[in-house]
Amino acid sequence: MNKLFTLTKNTFVETLRQPVYAIIIIAALLLLIISPSLTMYTMSDDNKLLRELGLSTLFLTSLFIAIFSASGTVAEEIANKTIITVLSKPVQRPIFILAKFLGVASAVVLAHYICTIALLMAIRHGVMETSADTIDWTVITVAAVILVLTLLLSAFFNYVYDWRFSSTAVVLTALFASFGIVFLSFVDRNWQFNPHDNGINALDVYGSILLLLGAIIIVALAVAISSRFNIVVTLSACLGIFLLGLVSDYVFGRFAQTQLWAKIGRFLVPNLQVFWISDAIYEGSVVPGKYVIIGASYALCYTIAILFIAIALFQRRQVG
Repeated sequence: MNKLFTLTKNTFVETLRQPVYAIIIIAALLLLIISPSLTMYTMSDDNKLLRELGLSTLFLTSLFIAIFSASGTVAEEIANKTIITVLSKPVQRPIFILAKFLGVASAVVLAHYICTIALLMAIRHGVMETSADTIDWTVITVAAVILVLTLLLSAFFNYVYDWRFSSTAVVLTALFASFGIVFLSFVDRNWQFNPHDNGINALDVYGSILLLLGAIIIVALAVAISSRFNIVVTLSACLGIFLLGLVSDYVFGRFAQTQLWAKIGRFLVPNLQVFWISDAIYEGSVVPGKYVIIGASYALCYTIAILFIAIALFQRRQVG
């Protein structure tokens, strides 16, 4: 367990220090910030489009972080031969794969958490559909305070203690954003204590949790593929499985009762539509907590199966 914890922690820290990790989070946050302005030109309910755009941003953010981080932590270690030092400690190969998965998954959870809070703040502000709508200065002020404190403290720690600016900023953003969303949960747009009108919907939280579960499956896939192939192949394969999983019901589901290939494909390819609640958003349906539990069970089964495959693929991999 000590080896597993140490490798997991090192993978998590290494992932946070990758420049692409911070770049993807910054791009996602910028898109979430401007999303209320991008979604104000529909002919129906703009806030529904805001929710769908925000959830899509969450999913893609976790997808790309999972692919690039897993490829960087597994494939590059094999290419640079640093894995020989790790395995000669000795560290069992199943422990190595499991630690890499847990480390990358932890980094994905952190990024997803930050972007989820940004999405909840954007939804709380809402789309200004008419001239009578007013700016939610409570959200704007909290977001500005989070940004300023993060930049100032990250620069301070970088200058005084030589901490890496990007990874420090990510951690501080998560910390201050947590305080910010708690504050917004109790204070309304008029700066009054009103937790019953905080603008935070359980549907958005459930949607974010479900997308995170789907992203964890992608993390396991990226680790499994990168244990055998380089980053280009990993990126292509994960994107292909991701797109195929989004249309699984259309490609496999309608033929599963009559065609053997469709039945096999339906079991082998994870159905990512399980984690996408766009229809519930547009129809105004309620997503019960039981559905989240079922989705978590589905993701757990697929993740465990993929990790077993990853361990089997890596067990006889030549690394010397």
